[in-house]
Amino acid sequence: MRGYGKYVKPYFRAFLIGPCLMIAEVVGEILLPKMMSLIINNGVANQDQGYIVQMGLMMAAVAFFMAVSGIGGAYFSAKASICFTSDLRRDLFERVQQFSFRNIDEFSTGSLVTRLTNDIQQVQMVMMMILRLALRAPGMLIGALIMAFIMNYRLAMIILVVIPVLGALIAAIMLTAYPRFGIMQTKLDKLNSGIQEALVNVRVIKSFVREDFEKERFRMANEDLQENSLRALRIVILTMPVMMLAMNVTTLAVVWYGGNLIIGGSMQVGDLTAFTTYIVQILMSLMMLSMVFLQSARAMASVKRINQVMETKIDLTDENAKQKEQKVTKGKVEFRDVSFRYGKENSEKVLEHISFTAEPGQMIGIIGATGSGKTSLVQLIPRLYDVTSGQVLVDGVDVREYSLENLRDGVGMVLQKNVLFSGTIEENLRWGNEKASMEELREFAVAAQADGFVSSFADGYDTDMGQGGVNVSGGQKQRLCIARALLKKPKILILDDSTSAVDTATEAKIRECFQTALEETTKIIIAQRIGSVEEADQILVLDEGKIIGMGSHTELLASCEAYQEIYYSQREKEREVIA
Repeated sequence: MRGYGKYVKPYFRAFLIGPCLMIAEVVGEILLPKMMSLIINNGVANQDQGYIVQMGLMMAAVAFFMAVSGIGGAYFSAKASICFTSDLRRDLFERVQQFSFRNIDEFSTGSLVTRLTNDIQQVQMVMMMILRLALRAPGMLIGALIMAFIMNYRLAMIILVVIPVLGALIAAIMLTAYPRFGIMQTKLDKLNSGIQEALVNVRVIKSFVREDFEKERFRMANEDLQENSLRALRIVILTMPVMMLAMNVTTLAVVWYGGNLIIGGSMQVGDLTAFTTYIVQILMSLMMLSMVFLQSARAMASVKRINQVMETKIDLTDENAKQKEQKVTKGKVEFRDVSFRYGKENSEKVLEHISFTAEPGQMIGIIGATGSGKTSLVQLIPRLYDVTSGQVLVDGVDVREYSLENLRDGVGMVLQKNVLFSGTIEENLRWGNEKASMEELREFAVAAQADGFVSSFADGYDTDMGQGGVNVSGGQKQRLCIARALLKKPKILILDDSTSAVDTATEAKIRECFQTALEETTKIIIAQRIGSVEEADQILVLDEGKIIGMGSHTELLASCEAYQEIYYSQREKEREVIA
């Protein structure tokens, strides 16, 4: 829990007041049995009704004081634990937001969700339990032991035999439970990942009629979690019977031995009644501590998982950037002998010896077979990954010298997988520029050929998109994503096969706007159709991570065999469609 002190500091008063009020409640619990013994020994034995009433009123006052203290302690304990974990969850989410793609690849999405929800919840529960019981249970244990020894030290020796035995049992249970809780959380990760995957891809599942397969996969993950949860909780289940057995055996021994003392005349009935209550309090306090320890074991497994995220070294930062104030002003892009691999040094290179220059305002087309490295290439420009060797320069400055914020602020991307967020169309478009006026918003929606279908909706730009834009088609989603990127008015615009779901006529109108609305913006377009990049100033032909052709459409038709093959193949297919 080292380094968690910063989450305590803002709520220190709540962390202090809660346990203090619990101690006040404990004082009342320790006093009540003694007061009851006085009523029995003095009031009942002597038939002194006034004494009974007087002590009864005092007990009522103590009970009221305990109730107020208990309510206050519970409130401040809840406030402290909830605020603590709320701040921890915020920092954990912020940490994940700082992750590079490579860092995110280390954890499954389901695992990160579990850590942000269930693991944080486990920490909150144990924090609340500690604040309510960490002082209360030891306070009750010590107070009851003192009172028991004061009343009859020989009788109190019985409990000293029980405490070490219970302590050893609790320690054994904790050591067994801790690793099992860690495994249980890992199985929960797997289940959450499967659920998320199934819900996100539900349309694919239904279209391939794979519901039965997904049900079976879920059943197996669910049963795996169930089995490991039961395996962990069997240990917890043992705690209560062991404690109750110890309590009953100890109480029986105390009553038997104390009864003999009463018969012998060396102990009063009221004292035995109070003593029995103190024995129960001692054992109850031990039970509370055992539950705190067990919950702590589970919480520590969660803390370990949280720390794995918090302590992950972010491999892509701008800490060492020498020109953090530099902004993208022109949009010139240059690759100098760039090579790149996703994995470790011995993994295969995705890009090799890539060199080209895109002047400000130019349109660069990138063509190549699936897996040729097109997407990997453009991801290096906004520094979503770092190059393995060589340099990527923007406006003559190595991208590693920019602050990530300034670099990415100058680059607009429409990804291969179009992503929209829950909220209205307007809210989604404002991701490009939250301060844009409605006139600007409509202007770029028109440029992206999105205004027509948006205006046809009953609520227009206030239409709710649902999660991920479920109520628009693939082509409509692409056009909204393009409009969002245009609204950003970037100096560099990257379109990663982002018009594949729209017809050629609509695509031609979108390209038209690039020549007008984005005249000074450098445009890098990945496409499958040569018609999408035919008018580009320069076209790169990629194959297995290498540039095998570079030039204009006319130049490549004359000199690049691979380009010719793609071009004539697509022309032939177009003729077949027309015929």
